[in-house]
This record gives sequence, structure tokens and C-alpha cells, in this order.
Amino acid sequence: MRAVVQRVAWAKVEVLGEVVSAIDRGLLVYLGVGKGDGDAERAWTLQKVLGLRIFENAEGKMDRSVVDEGGSLLVVSQFTLFGDVKRGRRPSFDDAMPPAEAERAYDAFVREARATGIVVGTGRFRADMKVSSLNDGPVTIWLDSAAR
Repeated sequence: MRAVVQRVAWAKVEVLGEVVSAIDRGLLVYLGVGKGDGDAERAWTLQKVLGLRIFENAEGKMDRSVVDEGGSLLVVSQFTLFGDVKRGRRPSFDDAMPPAEAERAYDAFVREARATGIVVGTGRFRADMKVSSLNDGPVTIWLDSAAR
């Protein structure tokens, strides 16, 4: 499972001109699910996202998590995180989980994140989405469960 996590002042997702989800301060999480990803990869990725200490404490040091801050998550499905451009210029997405399975894994990630009590907004799976955000810092972190 791969995630690009951005600390944001705000973020929103639009589908066909309609805002389907929006958050204030928190994390924008682009989430990709790869072939073979299961419960262990999902749990590791969720733990990392919720535990990332990328918010500043009173002394200005990044030492607080989104949970500590009372922030929110906006989780957007992003199969293109598995794009492989080793050959040619057009990405291959062979390593991405097939859509029906990936949707179940995405839904499980969102459900488990919400079960922690944190506010979680979502994009719309397999939709053409327009994502807007104000990256705070900027702070952007790459997570890959295969590298754990």
C-alpha cells in the first residue's frame, strides 16, 4: 500500500463541480493499493498516517500527530501511485490492485480510520476528481508498506 501524505491547512474534493468532501487542518492522504496488499499492509499504513509527527509543537518542532492536533483526514484513492515508468514514457499500472478489490481495501482503510474517532472525508472511488488543497509547510511524506 502506498500513500502520499500532505499536511494541509484545508483540502477539498470535487466531482462534476460538486464538493463531495472537505476538511480544515489535517492530512490529505492519496492512497494507492497494490496487488497482494492485505490487512497487514493496511494496518501498517493507517498506523503510520495517524502517527506521523509532522505537526509543530509549541517550540516549532515537528512533534505532534494529526490525532494530537485534533485534525482530520481527507483520503483520496490514487491507483497512479503504482505507475511504473521504467520503460517508456507511458506509465504501466500492472502493480495496482484491480479496481473492485482496491475499492474494498480503500473502504476498509477509511472505515478503520473512522473507527479511531478521527474525522475522515473521502473522494469518490473511480471518479474524475478535482482535488484542491493548501499544503502547510509544505510537508509531504511518501509511505510504502513494502519498505516497512
